[in-house]
Amino acid sequence: MQMATAAENPAVRTGDGWAVAHLDDLGEGPGFRKVRRALGVTAFGVNAIVLPPGIDAGVHYHDEQEELYFVHRGTIEMEFGDGSTEELSEGAFARVDAPTVRRIRNRGDVDAVYVVAGGKDGYVGRDGQVPPGEEQRVRALHDLGGSQ
Repeated sequence: MQMATAAENPAVRTGDGWAVAHLDDLGEGPGFRKVRRALGVTAFGVNAIVLPPGIDAGVHYHDEQEELYFVHRGTIEMEFGDGSTEELSEGAFARVDAPTVRRIRNRGDVDAVYVVAGGKDGYVGRDGQVPPGEEQRVRALHDLGGSQ
């Protein structure tokens, strides 16, 4: 099933420079939710995957793009090319270099939902700007998170 772009999908809400949608707006049942296309993301690839219990998503790697995985719901097991296996539960992240072989399995009893963002050519740096008058509020928020 081909996913609609933001312009083609009335459930995707858009404005001047933004787009929002719920996971359920992007498809039904197991499989890929094409977040990049639906929301019009152009700077990196991003998908959400719904993986039913007991399903093995197979093995893959990339030529160029590093990937970051975030587990939104459920638990997945990631097996890497070196034979290492990691169990990732809700809230967990994993970064995987492009050429590293990886296999993802849902070892849980419920659908696992994870988000994958991929890109190449590095971090652009801290280029965020704060509008005048917001400096104190933003600084306080950053202070809550410690020094990371």
